[in-house]
Amino acid sequence: MAQAPQTAQSPPPVPTVRKKPERKFSVTDTRGASETGSTNAPTLSGPPIPSTPRTLSSALRSLFAHISKHPGDKGTVAPRAFIEKLKELNELFRSSMHQDAHEFLNYLLNRIVEEIEEERKSTPESDLSNSLVSLPVSTGSNSSSSTIVHRLFEGVLTSETRCLTCETVSSRDESFLDLSIDIEQNSSVTACLRQFSASEMLCQKNKFFCDGCCDLQEAEKRMKIKKLPNVLALHLKRFKYQDDLQKYIKLTYRVAFPMELRLFNTVDDTDDPDRLYELYAIVVHIGKCVTVL
Repeated sequence: MAQAPQTAQSPPPVPTVRKKPERKFSVTDTRGASETGSTNAPTLSGPPIPSTPRTLSSALRSLFAHISKHPGDKGTVAPRAFIEKLKELNELFRSSMHQDAHEFLNYLLNRIVEEIEEERKSTPESDLSNSLVSLPVSTGSNSSSSTIVHRLFEGVLTSETRCLTCETVSSRDESFLDLSIDIEQNSSVTACLRQFSASEMLCQKNKFFCDGCCDLQEAEKRMKIKKLPNVLALHLKRFKYQDDLQKYIKLTYRVAFPMELRLFNTVDDTDDPDRLYELYAIVVHIGKCVTVL
């Protein structure tokens, strides 16, 4: 009996081995090749971030300086030195409790202003070449007392009050580093800003003292922006006190935001009223309640 010819079988396909991506150590990671036994661990480029910065602004400056000077680096930059300095300066951040992002921003900006002003007083003008005080910012501000925080974030609000009896309009200016705006359900940032500058009637117990009438009168009040900031920071007020519950509740309303924003609630003679802001960053609060101490 003749045997059937045997067909040659092809070898099974070799499975593709996916290489594990090489880890990029952060600039504050002290582990090296001796710990893993490997001799080809990535070499960190650039000067290390100081472990004990002198001020909070110098800690923040070191982080941004490393990132800006090494745009090709990947991975993470652990802000350990910045966090430790923050805890050293403010006891509210020493615990594991969640803190409000808006309050943190206010503290950070105010602290940087204080440190810059202290540095300006203690350092001769000729030695400010490498200081945060002398960093160039292309703005129209020429005030010698302003800091980089003011040149970036500061704007001016004006409160206009019009007497409904004699039509006299009085105004009061107030500087700001961010705008806190109320939110409504299924609204947008543009709608919230429109509501921010909506007219408010001052009547009954809230009558306005008019200098022209020399008496309390009904008046119309509204807020407008007199000077636009170079960087616009908006704070959406998502916590509201509920009288019947006797506590703050979080408003989980959907608020739409555009990628580009032009402010319309400015005074008539403001500089560059058609300035267009581009969305740069968003901070999302995670949590359902707020703790009031």
